[in-house]
Amino acid sequence: MAEQAVSEGLGEDVEIETSKKKGLSGKKLVLFIVLPLLLIIGGGAGAYFSGMLDSLLGGEPEPVPERLEAEVQQSPSAFYDLPEMLVNLNAGSSRKASYLKITISLELADDDHIKQLESVLPRVIDNFQVYLRELRIEDLNGSAGLQRLREELLLRVSATLPEGVVRDVLFKEMLVQ
Repeated sequence: MAEQAVSEGLGEDVEIETSKKKGLSGKKLVLFIVLPLLLIIGGGAGAYFSGMLDSLLGGEPEPVPERLEAEVQQSPSAFYDLPEMLVNLNAGSSRKASYLKITISLELADDDHIKQLESVLPRVIDNFQVYLRELRIEDLNGSAGLQRLREELLLRVSATLPEGVVRDVLFKEMLVQ
């Protein structure tokens, strides 16, 4: 009788364990099949809506912004080299002298503007030198400093010449000592 009770008890334990295994198989189904399927569908939808699949699906290419089209269609530029400039930088409170040797090239809209630039060249050089003499070494540090210098010089040359004559200020050589 005791053996029969033990075997009946074992039978219940076996039934409980098999029912637990059936419950785990449902969780495993979700974990190993449904979750990866949702991730794949979600990733595909994200790639589609972000436009990454347009080239694979034969979608239309994105239009080129008007600004870029205008730059491509512009006439070839002309470049004018300014004479080399050597200025002493603002030393501030320190007594150590610092110098800037710089060679600049101006990008003009076309060759016709060269004569116009040459007629006001002394004024352009004067504006540049006055500005450069007030710079400190700290103002020229890093790419952000050089970009600010480029923008300031472009602003000064654009104040002397009509708008659209000078497109950019290019640094050919720059030495700070």
